[in-house]
Amino acid sequence: MSDVAVVGSGPNGLAAAVTMARAGLSVQLFEAANSIGGGTRTAETTLPGFHHDVCAAVHPMALASPFFRAFELERRIELLVPEISYGHPLDGGRAGIAYRSLDRTVEELGRDGRAWRGLMAPLLNRLEGTIDFTQGNLVRMPKDPLAVLHFGVRTLLQGTPAWNLGFREDTAPAMLTGVSAHAIARLPALSSSGAGLLLGVLAHAQGWPVPRGGSQAIAQAMADDFIAHGGQIRVGQRIDSLAQLRNATGAKAIICNTTPRALVRMAGAELPQAYARQLESFRYGSGVCKVDFALSGPVPWTSSSLRAAPTVHLGGSREAIAAAEREVLNGRHPQEPYVLAVQPGVVDDTRAPVGQQTFWAYTHVPAGSTRDCSEDIIAAVEKHAPGFRDLILASSVQNAADVAAYNANYIGGDIGSGAVTLRQLLKRPVVSLDPWRTPVPGLYLGSASTPPGPAVHGMGGWFAAKSALKNTFGLPAPDLGLSD
Repeated sequence: MSDVAVVGSGPNGLAAAVTMARAGLSVQLFEAANSIGGGTRTAETTLPGFHHDVCAAVHPMALASPFFRAFELERRIELLVPEISYGHPLDGGRAGIAYRSLDRTVEELGRDGRAWRGLMAPLLNRLEGTIDFTQGNLVRMPKDPLAVLHFGVRTLLQGTPAWNLGFREDTAPAMLTGVSAHAIARLPALSSSGAGLLLGVLAHAQGWPVPRGGSQAIAQAMADDFIAHGGQIRVGQRIDSLAQLRNATGAKAIICNTTPRALVRMAGAELPQAYARQLESFRYGSGVCKVDFALSGPVPWTSSSLRAAPTVHLGGSREAIAAAEREVLNGRHPQEPYVLAVQPGVVDDTRAPVGQQTFWAYTHVPAGSTRDCSEDIIAAVEKHAPGFRDLILASSVQNAADVAAYNANYIGGDIGSGAVTLRQLLKRPVVSLDPWRTPVPGLYLGSASTPPGPAVHGMGGWFAAKSALKNTFGLPAPDLGLSD
């Protein structure tokens, strides 16, 4: 018997479980798969000795997330922060490079350096306010209104057809678009530009860390802390009914790291009809097709700078990436797609045998697609790294349908657990000062389908846990840090 039951062991579920256990409550965590981690799993998907991140690989929020900072993640695992946050190859062997150093990035952007600084510097100067605004519920008063003003003006500029104002060349706009495309949303749009600006400023603030050994290290650190504080983890247990779960555990509070669709299925008639209709109206986005490659050596990028970049955005110019994303949103597979690629071995020598390399890449596809996009991804890399194909020892592909089967939260292959639109950033999945709390007493939703949305940050689960502590148990939020 337990005080709390948490459904789902992704980063948000683990964050909720850690928080509740730290508050002195008895907690059971239920996971349908046979291993914990959700979007933070690492496995040998191609060949022995090649450790691939099954979902998320690079973690811009690892040093920025208020939850991870409170949890002191950087003291629990080794986060490798590269000098280069991301690179973006262009025709003619050119590449845009986003260094941790804003000054160096500005210098290399030449005539567009001043415009880049104008976008990023004010957000860097009010970084805490920027993070507070973007990593919480948008329906509230922000702590730093001036930071919100700076962020809002730049989001409006980059999220409308006026997004090229101030730029005179093609490198800087392509770099911004490559980052904004992480949102898997329309380009330009306010939602995708906001995501791009946040990721862009973090590239110059704390960098984009890579966990040594793989993303599983993040999940394991949270699981270890949870167990150390009395928590119990139940893997291989799919929850079909919250009533049965409540009867089996006696839990006064249930926190679900699930989609709204799954919550409706599990809760059934417990949910008021009006609330259930709001959950059912929540929309899901496009999918991804992901391929892991085991390589006999490093990727032979034409631009030598890219050989030190863990993250590489492929897709060409701003206009080309925007066109490709429109094709996906219209239900088609683009001929020249946007590809997000990660080569973790440039900073982490544990990922592959000596002299060899792991390579992780995905491209956006229509929801539910069964197409194997391996050749599209290989062609995109070959364009800027001739000879890449010859290095491939083995590969493993997950089309969008496979991605959905792998993780029930990834409906149709949507790794964001809900379309990233302005409407669904305000209404995620309902408009409320406490969107993590449902109308059912003791029932909470704390997933990427709640604010602040997708990414590995633990914030949705943390907010849900704090709401449960306050509203169900009358307890304050506990300290999450390590005791010295």
